[in-house]
Amino acid sequence: MTWLRDRPVVVDVVLVIVSVVAMGVEAQVLDTARPSGIGAVATVLAALPLLVRRRLPLVALGLALVGVVGVLSTTKTYNSVVIPAVICTYEVASRRGRRTAVLAGAVALPAVLLILQTFSPHSVLEWDTAKNLGLVALPLALGVAAHDRRRYTAVLLDRVAIAERSREEEARRRVGEERLRIARDVHDVVAHAMVAINVQAGVGAHLLERDPGRARATLRDIKKVSGDALADLRSMLGTLRDDDGSAGAPLAPVLGLPDLDDLYGSVTSAGVELDAQIDPEVGWLPVPVRATGYRIVQEAITNVMRHAGPTTARVRITRVEDGVLILVEDDGRRPGDHASVQGAGLGVRGMRERAAAVGGSLEAGPRPGGGWRVLARLPTDGSGDRDLSPRAVTGAGGRWAP
Repeated sequence: MTWLRDRPVVVDVVLVIVSVVAMGVEAQVLDTARPSGIGAVATVLAALPLLVRRRLPLVALGLALVGVVGVLSTTKTYNSVVIPAVICTYEVASRRGRRTAVLAGAVALPAVLLILQTFSPHSVLEWDTAKNLGLVALPLALGVAAHDRRRYTAVLLDRVAIAERSREEEARRRVGEERLRIARDVHDVVAHAMVAINVQAGVGAHLLERDPGRARATLRDIKKVSGDALADLRSMLGTLRDDDGSAGAPLAPVLGLPDLDDLYGSVTSAGVELDAQIDPEVGWLPVPVRATGYRIVQEAITNVMRHAGPTTARVRITRVEDGVLILVEDDGRRPGDHASVQGAGLGVRGMRERAAAVGGSLEAGPRPGGGWRVLARLPTDGSGDRDLSPRAVTGAGGRWAP
């Protein structure tokens, strides 16, 4: 069947031969037939419209009806002469659909009645007339059914293709989002560790001769900060592959707001006096909110070390009715101090993107009395852009951990 579908010309030629042979055999067998040379030519010409029925179905049907008249006029073969016309009638409905089939039937049925009135030996009101009209109506009905089925199948295939493309696009989108999330996490971990190490190394170099004991303590702090950063990186990259190269589970739980104590150690060892108060109820926040809050605080205090140097900073995290409020602010550079590291200015945008990813909002800017303030609200109900005033943080009524 596949071989025949791939070679439609062969099928058409075979149908022409079958039609000619059928009409020729009937002309020889039927007693009322009158075989002749002209009749043989008319028989061949009556079958030739089958060769153009695929490209020009209406033209083929018209020529087939003319061929019926020619064969009946020359050989009087009444049974097999309708074969080409029936096939062309089906082709019209199958290729052009319901509307064209109705129009073709409106033309073909009167034409058949006229042919019967002219050439049939039977009365028009006999069963033979209904049979011949059925040879018009039935191919039209079957052709319309085949046309509708192909169209329905095509719609289903289109929907399947669209659904497949949608799944692929969704998969690519999720992969892109996951890559972006991992890239942000890696940036935060490396940036925080490098800034802390840079500041601590400067302190250690300054104290190396004057206070070797504190210099050694600074080196131990550098070792701890770098070790924690490496462990954090292994935890994040463990979500991508395990030892055999396949996807695996993280090596450690996702860091969240309750895990900020370890982060504070690297800040204080870098010379920043930190006052941190965290509402114990933040431990009950959804994991994405806790992780986002952790990274925002990490980036904020990293910026303190990068841009303000040794200073005083405050972190306030409180649980509110439908989310969590985060405040990180510092007093700015102390007189005579200068920041040891310059950034590219992308930290605030990264924090805003993290907050927006969980439906929250973030504001960052200079404080009226000097220094810098980062204020974020991360909702747990999908809402955002609520009250972000400092009074909302300090007056939220949360219970603070010392």
